[in-house]
Amino acid sequence: MGSFSFRSGNAAQVLRLPLHLAGALATRLIPRSRDRWVFGCATGIGEGALALWQQTDAARERRVWLVASDDEAAAAARLGIPTAPKAGLPGFWLTARARVVVVTHGAGDVNRYATGGAFLVQLWHGIPLKRLGLDSPATTRSPLPIPGFERLLRLAYARTQQRIRLIPAASHLVRGRLESSFGLDDTRVPVTGEPRVDVLSAGTPAERRKRARAGIDAAVGPVGDRAVILYAPTWRDGADDPGVPNADEWARIVDVLERTDAVLLIRSHPLGAGEYAPPVAAERVRLIGSDLVAEITPLLPGFDALVTDYSSLAFDSALVPLPVVYLAPDEDDYAASRGFYGRYRDVAGDDVAGDWTATADQLRRLLTEPAERSRRIERAVALSSRVHAYRDGRNAERVYRAILAGATGGRP
Repeated sequence: MGSFSFRSGNAAQVLRLPLHLAGALATRLIPRSRDRWVFGCATGIGEGALALWQQTDAARERRVWLVASDDEAAAAARLGIPTAPKAGLPGFWLTARARVVVVTHGAGDVNRYATGGAFLVQLWHGIPLKRLGLDSPATTRSPLPIPGFERLLRLAYARTQQRIRLIPAASHLVRGRLESSFGLDDTRVPVTGEPRVDVLSAGTPAERRKRARAGIDAAVGPVGDRAVILYAPTWRDGADDPGVPNADEWARIVDVLERTDAVLLIRSHPLGAGEYAPPVAAERVRLIGSDLVAEITPLLPGFDALVTDYSSLAFDSALVPLPVVYLAPDEDDYAASRGFYGRYRDVAGDDVAGDWTATADQLRRLLTEPAERSRRIERAVALSSRVHAYRDGRNAERVYRAILAGATGGRP
């Protein structure tokens, strides 16, 4: 089972209601400093928050990264980033005093009780394919069997999202999805590109490949010149992952990997890890979870193929571009319970695999037939052209300028 669900998260927020009310009152009284910024990221020191940090001006902004652990503090120190604990009085005070608050997942990336009145920048962490926020019934699932309680949760969620002053969109197509899911008008959702994917445009393709391969080797051990496949399923809101192979499927997967001289790296979602372990030791199957690599995006150029279901990595990897095999064993159920923006098959194509046997066969063809590989790369390029307005590595720069214009009127 996964470690988190919307239902359990909403229950926690209900229990914290007195703290939210106290924080709302305090932030009305505490003045915000014109030049102070705080950053936070649920997955550590990375993603769009790090890309934006590197774009900001230390001579202009007083910046601090709020961390949740000693490991995060150590990772920040290695990059020369000053930190403070996000919990307790230090995190509350720094968040309450900041003019600009930068997050990638939610207000809990910093001190969640002190964001009221700030210029809240929600960078988010991927182009949505599955429905999010106000567009998904999953977001406001009630922890209590009380009639009308989910409606109250929805109203509270919508009100909270109104604190967001800026959320960057990768394209006009994506802009519409973010406006709808967060309940924001278009002035708060500029098309700037996502800072988190600037790394996929930095340097030459050969340089990106070399850096990514070095990162993969450091995380899972040397892979040599073998083809490397990334499997990255999305979160199932606390439910079991239906993509875990059975014994026969594991045998088929390992057989294909050996025949094609390939390695499969499995990255379960951080909030819903599955039991991905072959029945026998298989050196060609390795785990690359968030405990080993907090952020997978910089490593995408080092892979030769991606297997996923509904993850936003399909959009990110299109910038490489990577050929993708779509494995969706619960497509109909997921569409009914969570829903998609548009038709899933418009993204995944009509050859979606329903199990690992079909997936392994598609991988064999992709790795051994140049025409099949080219076909899937062309699909990725076409997808990228639909969802990415920029591919110049300057998304963070555009977001930074938008924040300055919104938070300070462009003045230092």
